Amino acid sequence: MGQQQLLLVVLGVIVVAIAVVVGFNMFNSNAISSNRDSIVSDLNNLGTMAQEYWRRPSAMGGGDRSFTGWTIPAHVDSTPNGVYVATVAAQTMTIVGTGNEIYNGSPVVHTASVTPFSISIVQTH
Repeated sequence: MGQQQLLLVVLGVIVVAIAVVVGFNMFNSNAISSNRDSIVSDLNNLGTMAQEYWRRPSAMGGGDRSFTGWTIPAHVDSTPNGVYVATVAAQTMTIVGTGNEIYNGSPVVHTASVTPFSISIVQTH
């Protein structure tokens, strides 16, 4: 094999290696972004459930203008997206969603602050 052909083979191997590394990094970045979006969506859904409970009269199984007594339903406290934990007070509550993807050595974490009329979600990690 000539020197020129050998140089082309080496160059081809380098290009393929770079493409594999870039593809791997893009895949990881997309997985983390997708997990963040899924956690935010789940937190919005849980916040809406809590607000529905707050509005529902106690005679119909609701909180009668209080979050006290609301718990995360068993079928959504742990999903393929992550794990959710609620801290409930009478007129406000927080729900922490911990994702399954790891970013910089720690899991993806978002916190939702829920009041009777608003849901605010912030990224805590």
